[in-house]
Parts: sequence; C-alpha cells; structure tokens
Amino acid sequence: MPDLLSLAGKVAIITGAARGIGSAIAENFAARGASLILNARSDGERLDAYCSELKSSFNVPVVGILGDISKAETSSALVASAFSNYRRLDIYVNNAGVLLDGLIGMVPQSDIDESIGVNLIGVLHGIQSAARLMKRGDGGSIINISSIIGRVGNQGQMVYASSKAGVIGATLSAAKELAPANIRVNVIAPGFIDTDMVKQLPTAKFDERIASIAMQRIGSPDDIANAALFLGSDLSTYVTGQVLGVDGGMLV
Repeated sequence: MPDLLSLAGKVAIITGAARGIGSAIAENFAARGASLILNARSDGERLDAYCSELKSSFNVPVVGILGDISKAETSSALVASAFSNYRRLDIYVNNAGVLLDGLIGMVPQSDIDESIGVNLIGVLHGIQSAARLMKRGDGGSIINISSIIGRVGNQGQMVYASSKAGVIGATLSAAKELAPANIRVNVIAPGFIDTDMVKQLPTAKFDERIASIAMQRIGSPDDIANAALFLGSDLSTYVTGQVLGVDGGMLV
C-alpha cells in the first residue's frame, strides 16, 4: 500500500519559513521527502542556515529566497524558481504573517498597510502565482494560514482579524474556481500557538488564554505542521474549501 503521507517527488513553496510555524512546516515536509523553496522577508543568514540544516538532515533540495511577500514580484519569483528547477509545483503554503495589535482609534496607517499587505495581499498574490503553474501540471494543494482571530475576532486586533478573515474568504472563493483544475485550496486557522508572538504576552494574559482552551495547553508549531502535511499530501485529494481549526478546542 502506498504511503499517502509521502511527499517524495513533490515540490513545495513555503512563505515565512525561517521561524515558527513556517519552519515547522518546512521540516515536516522535508522529512517526508519534498523538494523545498523557502521564503523569508529578511535575515538572509538565518534562512540560508536553515536551508543548509534541512538539506543535511533530510537529503532533499532546499532553496531560500528573500522577499517581502506583500509585493507581487516575491510570489512570482518563488514560483519562477519552482518552474526553472522542477517545471512543476505541487504545494504552496501561504504562511508569512505579521501581528500588529492596536485599539481601533490608535492603529497607525503604517500598521494597517503592513498587516493587510503581508497577511492578505501576499496570500492573494501567492494563490495567483501558484495556480498559474499548478494548472500546467496535474493540479496541487494551496494551503493558507489564517487564525482563530479571523473567525471570531478579538479586542485590540481589528486590523489583524480583518486580514485573517480575508484569507478565509479568499480560500473559499479560490477553492470553487480552481477545483476543476484539480487544485485544492484550504485554510488552517491556528489557535494559541507557542511562537515568538506569544512570548511577549504578560503572564496574566497568557494564563487567561490557556484557560480558554478546552485541552488546557498551548499548541505547538508542529500541531500546525501536521495539519499542513495532511492538506499537502495525497490523504486530502478530495478535500477543498475547508477551514481547519487547529486550536485545542478554543471554539468548542
């Protein structure tokens, strides 16, 4: 029986891959045999070091490309790399994101522009670029990373919630349009995940968030990476247009 979780022979692009959830997804995919094209907005040394680590650990091809995902040319460059090196693209993970909190009357325009640019416009460009190449092959899987905040909102996060809710709307529309080309489009909505963003919270706020989770624990980047593996693998060939909450029961 074939290993439906194997990604051997598949080409995957992951944005925001140098740390946190993105790096966990990259490691998971590499362990399953995928050829990787990884993106980060800055810190080229960190990205290069991580690419070298994955190559050494899993013996798979890994390319790192710096670029601001809010700019259309970045997603175009990522897909161009997939085409020039492999002539195919199987998985595109729109993971890059920023979290800039602020009460409604106190959010500067620069924070609005950056949040919408990276979290939403970057996803739109990514879907467009990925779909063009996937249509030339046998289809593929586009995996977008939203947030539980995009589903239910949160005080002090109007802009962030707007950007992440937009990712869900984009996913549902793209899934309908791209299904005839055998391109699956799904979205993961993480809950409270142990990343650099969380480490900045005061202890009282951290404990309050944990208390709201039915499983009574914070999630790990690996929890999200496992969900991405399912959506990128052949286990999910009949799954599209879905919002997969990975939140430990925060919405139960």
